[in-house]
Amino acid sequence: MIRERSLSTVSGWLALPVLLVGFALAFWQFVLNVKAFDEDVSSPLGFLLWVLVMVFVVFLLVGLFVVNPNEARVATLFGRYSGSVKTDGLHWANPLYKKRKISLRIRNFESAQIKVNDLEGNPIEIAAIVVWRVVETAEALFEVDNYEHYVKVQTEAAVRNLAMHYPYDAYVEGHMSLRSNTTEIAEQLKTEVQARLNKAGVEVLEARINHLAYAQEIAAAMLQRQQAGAIIAARQRIVEGAVGMVEMALDLLSAREVVTLDNDRKAAMVSNLLVVLCGDRNTQPVVNTGTIYQ
Repeated sequence: MIRERSLSTVSGWLALPVLLVGFALAFWQFVLNVKAFDEDVSSPLGFLLWVLVMVFVVFLLVGLFVVNPNEARVATLFGRYSGSVKTDGLHWANPLYKKRKISLRIRNFESAQIKVNDLEGNPIEIAAIVVWRVVETAEALFEVDNYEHYVKVQTEAAVRNLAMHYPYDAYVEGHMSLRSNTTEIAEQLKTEVQARLNKAGVEVLEARINHLAYAQEIAAAMLQRQQAGAIIAARQRIVEGAVGMVEMALDLLSAREVVTLDNDRKAAMVSNLLVVLCGDRNTQPVVNTGTIYQ
């Protein structure tokens, strides 16, 4: 595996003045030789020499390059990796280096909506957002063919694999699900995506699910299932509250000695109170004009 290493460069602000002064001196000598050649006091060799010096200085100027913030330049010499430059500013290096620019900025990638079966076999639609950046320039350029395409493909593969290991919704308390345990699922997705992208020199900063839904063919049936579960949970809470209120009412009646009820009358009272408290419609009161036994 090709590992990133730093490329030694010369400060461009030091090399640029030296090369410009060298070019100016060579041009001045070239002009002097032209005048001397016209006066037949100079040979053509001096004229040709300073031309070659100017061409050589121009060739050295090609070695100047700029590195912008959050960018890097990867240098190769005749197909061999020579090093990377991440320090921003003006640099000078061997003009024969082929320098490729690569961005180190943070990027977002939103995967396409994928249809996959969850752990229970239900078809669902899922998509994710991954925040990533390049940290190893040599691996990103030389270990994979196209690191941006590699990030997309491996992210979608990780999302598909994650969705197959968890149900969309957990109907058993304590079990993880894609809908309920968003924080844990996002952390596991980040870990899995990072494991797949290590070879490409990419660091995953964040990964989370941004779209999760049942497939259209079962969406209506699953909605009814969720509604039924919600109704059952609500009824259970209502019954628990109603039983507590009935118990409190009987205790207060006994403690304050408002009325003395036998077991039959207590059962009737409990039945009436539960109907009133648990019913989903308004109750119709019945006025008893006799005694509680008639």
